This record gives sequence, C-alpha cells and structure tokens, in this order.
Amino acid sequence: MLGAGFACAWVAWMGLGGATTAEASPAVGAPTPAAAGTMLDQIRQEGRLRVCMWPEYYGISYRNRRTGTLQGLDVDLSQALAADLGVRLETVDTDFSRVLDDVAGRHCHLAMMGVGVTAARADRVAFSLPYLRSDVYAITTRANRTIRTWDDLDRPGRVIVVQRATVMEPLMARVLKRAELRIVSRPGEREQEVESGRADAFITDYPYSRRMLATTDWARLVAPQQVVQLTDYAYALPKGEAAWLERVNAFVRAIRQDGRLEQAARRHDLLPIIARE
Repeated sequence: MLGAGFACAWVAWMGLGGATTAEASPAVGAPTPAAAGTMLDQIRQEGRLRVCMWPEYYGISYRNRRTGTLQGLDVDLSQALAADLGVRLETVDTDFSRVLDDVAGRHCHLAMMGVGVTAARADRVAFSLPYLRSDVYAITTRANRTIRTWDDLDRPGRVIVVQRATVMEPLMARVLKRAELRIVSRPGEREQEVESGRADAFITDYPYSRRMLATTDWARLVAPQQVVQLTDYAYALPKGEAAWLERVNAFVRAIRQDGRLEQAARRHDLLPIIARE
C-alpha cells in the first residue's frame, strides 16, 4: 500500500481453478527453513503455497463481510500461481505493520497484497518484478469546501492522515511543510477521522481510493495535478531464496504476457495501474 493506503467473489470467471483456499493463522503450520533444499522445493514437497494477505485491501485482497471470502486481484493471481505450481493455496492474514516480519520469518512463502517497493522494505525482504504501479491520492469529504486541489492539502490548520507503515507515511512526512500529519494504526481509522471532521483528508493509493468511491456516499477524490510518487507494487519473498524468486518472476512475466494480469485488473477496476514492463 500503496502500498495502503493514501486501497471480489471474482475468481471463478478467470478459469483459475485447481487451487483451494484455507484461512490460517500465521502461528499455525508456518513453514520453517528446510533442512535441505530450497523454499521452492519445500512448497512442492508439502503441496501447499502459503500467501500473506491484508484482508482490508479493496480490489487487491479484501474480505467480503457478507461471505467471509477474500476477493481481489491478488486473490485471483495467488490462485493462478498455486495452480501453476500444482499445489493448494493457503492464506495468512497480516497487515502492513507486520507483513515484513511475517515474510522474513517465513510464516508465509510470499506476500501477495500490493506491497509497495521501497528501499527500507528491500532491506528486509526480496521483491519480485513489479505488477502494479500507483501514485498517491487524497480522500476528503464532499462537504469539505477548503480542499479542492492537491495544493490545498499543505496549508496551515489542515490535518492530513496516513496509515502507519504504508508508503504514504514517509512520503507525507517529507512533503507536508505546513499541515499537521496524523498517523493512525487501526483499520478504518483514517476514514473515521475524515468523515467525522477531525481531519481534512487522508492519503491513499489508487486501489483504496476506488474502495472509498464505491462504498461510501461522502468521499471525494482529490488527485494530484502531476505525479507525486509512483510506487511499484510487487510480491515480497524471504531473502536468500534465489530459485523461488526466479519462479515468482517467471510467473509475473507470464501473467503480463498471457493476459491474466490485464484480465484480473480489468475485473477489479485496476487496469490503469498495471505495470506493463
């Protein structure tokens, strides 16, 4: 998140069957470094692929409140990867404050949840080739008359909210000179701060902005007039697993070329941000 962001029974249509999804907690059955062989060997031997996902990322990996199922582009693509490997899919709930620990600690084989690539994160985990690329956006209320353009955000008296541990946190800490930056941690807290009037806007990415516009009647999008910070989104893997990284990169190249990435992006209203190279 973007990764989050400044972000779904949508799988069957793609014909990506062959993998089943079972929810699991990070502490149960988490993989440990194999005594012999690589992580890719371990996945094949165990017959399962454990994927970390943040279940609040609309369009990417969002848990439908009514059905309890995960829906989104990376849900579709994780099933496609598991099918390509000939193994079953298991998902591990996480969030952006702990996903690096989960990946580095091998609680999952990789994170497929729109993880923004940054230098700080690359110190902790390995990244695949990018598959999405997003700028940042602001969400304010329809009733707010003081914020009309991106330049209106950084004014004295403004309160701008970001989610802790997202790429928006260091970005806005650097960009904002006059407005107050408020960093929140709880799911939904950004929205509550803005809708209540305690804050003027929150910063997110393209997928999460789609969620706000699709699911609320009060949100209004404020897009930058020019690029603020394009962030590549990629899959995060444990370091030191060259064979596994190359297999995931081969998957990313394949879904770019054979249309699966474009199809999933179109299905989940993310076509404008797919990385084509």
